[in-house]
Amino acid sequence: MTAVQPVRIDAVDGYPLTAHRFAASGERRGSILMAGATGIPQRFYRPFAEYAAARGYETLTLDYRGVGQSAPPSLRGFQMEYRDWARFDLAAAVDVLARDDHPLFVVGHSFGGHAVGFLPNHARIARVYTFATGAGWHGWMPPLERIRVLLLWRVFGPMLTRWKGYLAWSLVGLGADLPLGVYRDWKRWCRYPRYFFDDPTLRDEVTALFDQVRTPITAANALDDLWAPPASRDAFMAGYRNAEVRCLDIDPRTAGVGPIGHTGYFLRRAEPLWGEVLDWFNGR
Repeated sequence: MTAVQPVRIDAVDGYPLTAHRFAASGERRGSILMAGATGIPQRFYRPFAEYAAARGYETLTLDYRGVGQSAPPSLRGFQMEYRDWARFDLAAAVDVLARDDHPLFVVGHSFGGHAVGFLPNHARIARVYTFATGAGWHGWMPPLERIRVLLLWRVFGPMLTRWKGYLAWSLVGLGADLPLGVYRDWKRWCRYPRYFFDDPTLRDEVTALFDQVRTPITAANALDDLWAPPASRDAFMAGYRNAEVRCLDIDPRTAGVGPIGHTGYFLRRAEPLWGEVLDWFNGR
């Protein structure tokens, strides 16, 4: 049985975050920070965290501000930018885990792969393995999914945010509710084929930040991931142009884990994928 301890982390700007630390079993090999996807609470990643901890990796999961156990009583009027999850929340978690001589690794899911370039302390990370990270542009998606996503951005998103004051995603079964600032930034960046790298208000700043990243990255995407297929990943990962980036395509038919989509990477049946992650960390 993995020992799990709830912990409070103060973000770089002082915002209180709720996290969970999974103690490593046996000889400790390193630490892993689980950088989750947009709108997915940390409890979703518990099976992976338990798996990694049982194999010698102290693992930390957290809820970003505005999500899950780190959300305020109401999201109406809650002010933040999408990037705050990286530069304030994940950055603080990196500092917490990088306080000893053990190597620190990051496992990302979707946004978790975006976040690395925004971290002011990314140099403290030994390696990054991210699943389902892509550019977010509807043009990279299959035709039917494009229609669904455009309906989200142009019809349902505006309706929900006008009604609630935030993106009430839980009402449509797409995940946890999201602060208005996250919705607005996300919607704007998804207009561009290369996501925020093409945003004229951010292009120079983001390019300069991501050019500083030298951490080795593996980016794995399933062929049945409608939101982040390999072409979308390739468009985004080109932004880490000074890092060693290894891109992997996962075929669910041969991986032995069943359908994957955008979230199946962290279901318990995806355990064979997790073994490859830890093997890559072990071979650093």
